[in-house]
Amino acid sequence: MAANQPHNLPILLTEESTAGRTYIVTGANTGLGFEAAKHLVRLGAEKVVLAVRSLPTGETAKAKIEEATGTTGVAEPWALDLSSYDSVKAFAKRAAAELDRIDAVIENAAVAAGEHIFAEGHTLPLTVNVLSTFLLAVLLLPKLKESAEKYGILPRLAVITSGAAFDSREAWDEIKEDPLVGIDAIDGTKLMTTYPLSKLMDTLSVRELAELLPIEKGKVVINASCPGLCKTELIRNCPPHLKESIVKLHELYGRTAEDGSRTLLAGAAWGEESHGRYLMHCELKDDELPEWMTDAEAKKSQKHLWSLIVKELESVVPGCVEKALRG
Repeated sequence: MAANQPHNLPILLTEESTAGRTYIVTGANTGLGFEAAKHLVRLGAEKVVLAVRSLPTGETAKAKIEEATGTTGVAEPWALDLSSYDSVKAFAKRAAAELDRIDAVIENAAVAAGEHIFAEGHTLPLTVNVLSTFLLAVLLLPKLKESAEKYGILPRLAVITSGAAFDSREAWDEIKEDPLVGIDAIDGTKLMTTYPLSKLMDTLSVRELAELLPIEKGKVVINASCPGLCKTELIRNCPPHLKESIVKLHELYGRTAEDGSRTLLAGAAWGEESHGRYLMHCELKDDELPEWMTDAEAKKSQKHLWSLIVKELESVVPGCVEKALRG
């Protein structure tokens, strides 16, 4: 797939569609998130919240964005540590209180772990890439709907996923009966499967959430966007042999972070037709999903997975999913 990926992708947002709007980008201090935030500032956004784990790195990113765009007072670093449910709750509470509107949330932050690290009782990629990502989503959905009704807009919730999930069927079959417990228990020699598995969970969960919250009810477009193979710091925690092979693929086929960031913008640009859909190369690409991710058995697994995620989220913030789905 990487060998066939196009480069020089289109930028689907325009100054007209971006001016005066407010965006949240997670993982915005580096890589794809940083480049996407820079584009949003350049295109005339009113406010771009740089949701970052470390405020000092966020301030550095802000300075670089301002220098590159010549625009000050738009990029604003906010603390968000997705390995901490308390941090997610605090961020969402602040967003609801301080932001007059939210036009799009781009959930880009993710980790790939090469060693057993746990946060909030789960392996780090599960906590960061899935559980906290959807905790943030459900906590912000009421604010997104409020923005839609107040300003007559169609907000977007774009979850950044990965085609790496396509190669995880065997690993998924081993854990899908109890995926949260299963991914936590993966053998140390197979830890790098936790990243594609987490992205599989993201894709399935977006499809399920969008089905449960149709646009006419939730007033928000929810989609999943894949950036493809990009030259970023995501591989920094990979074992040396795996890192070496990925670097070679980067050299042959990888997109720059700037090019890849255009797929993040696509998630914030596509309209109703993208609800619950999979985006790749800035295009709707549900037809690229393998059958085992979309067939009847997959839909059962999707609903089962979502029920387990909901149970976890409701244990963190009772009633949060019910409130998000109330519409």
